[in-house]
Amino acid sequence: MMLDVQGLRTGYGRIPILNGVGFAVKEGEFVGILGHNGMGKTTLLRALMGFLPASSGRVQFAGQDVTAFEPYRRARLGLGYVPQGREIFPGLSVYDNLRMGCSKQSGGSESETIGAVLQEFPRLRTLLDRLGGALSGGEQQLLAIARCLCGKPSLVLLDEPTEGIQPSIIDEIVETLERLRETTRMTMILVEQNLDFISALSQRILVIQKGLITQEVTPDNLHNANLIGEFIGITD
Repeated sequence: MMLDVQGLRTGYGRIPILNGVGFAVKEGEFVGILGHNGMGKTTLLRALMGFLPASSGRVQFAGQDVTAFEPYRRARLGLGYVPQGREIFPGLSVYDNLRMGCSKQSGGSESETIGAVLQEFPRLRTLLDRLGGALSGGEQQLLAIARCLCGKPSLVLLDEPTEGIQPSIIDEIVETLERLRETTRMTMILVEQNLDFISALSQRILVIQKGLITQEVTPDNLHNANLIGEFIGITD
């Protein structure tokens, strides 16, 4: 088991957001998290990465209890995070953004690591000298994912990657992630509201409501109008 979450509770100050979340993810599995705004999707990823402390519950990653670990310690164990809004460094070149993702713990030289990642992101090869802030939204999203992969994570937390992205690059992201799943056994937890995107990549999808996982659905059932209305509160 790559990730095992039990009874996770956290929030912001005195405001509780997660109210006892529990689920598990196997190695090589892509799991989607779906729910309308304010239900705790991003909070869950931030808690898994360690940016929000757990008030109770447990997070076990790769067989180790990391509930009290800081984000950098989780990253060293192989947990990667691509935040909502991408958060690249706009004043750095594409190449230097990729360098920021490299980790001494991941093995190999920076140039070797970046070269291997660029094999999966050919669009970025011609943009290496361009400033991150000069890229389109879709190019920035590709860069954010590529930067995360430079740390050679075994589990990637991906938050709302299609937000503000042109359809052609959304398709490119799907193809890239599907290929990586097949070739590297990478594991992923994907938060997304684009139903086509999340159903294309996820093997199963967890519905979150008011800080609790309330339902698990298969991608085939994701476009069921009754399910969308009852459990998710968003439309196709």
